[in-house]
Amino acid sequence: MNEINWTALREFAGVDLEASYVLSWSMAGELLLLDLDVQLKPDHPIYEVPRPSQKACIRAATIEFPYCESMAVEGRDSEGSLGALVKSLGSGRIDGLSVVADGQYELRGEFGNVQINAERPLLRLKEL
Repeated sequence: MNEINWTALREFAGVDLEASYVLSWSMAGELLLLDLDVQLKPDHPIYEVPRPSQKACIRAATIEFPYCESMAVEGRDSEGSLGALVKSLGSGRIDGLSVVADGQYELRGEFGNVQINAERPLLRLKEL
C-alpha cells in the first residue's frame, strides 16, 4: 500500500488539518482522542465567514482513533503503558497525517512524529 495523505480521507474534507492545532491527547478505553482547534475551508458544510478580527474559521473538534492498539513516538522509548505515552504528548500545530498501511497512521507536528495503530480516524466537530 502506498502512503495516503490526509487530504484523500473523506473525514477531513473541507478541513485544513495543517492549519489546525492539537490542544490535548487522551485515552478513553481503546479510543485515542485528540482535542484540537481545526480550521475549516469555505467548502465545509458549517464554514462561516470569519469576523473582521479573525483570519480563519476555527472550530473546536476531536479526532477519534477507535481501537487504538499501540503508539510510538519517533525518538522516544516506547516502554511503559499506552496511557502514559499519551499523557506525555504535548500540544502543537499539525504538519500532516498519513495512512502508512491498513490500520497504521502517522501524525506529524510540533509534538513529534507519532505512529498510531488503530481503526480509521473520525473527525467530530464540537457544538458551539
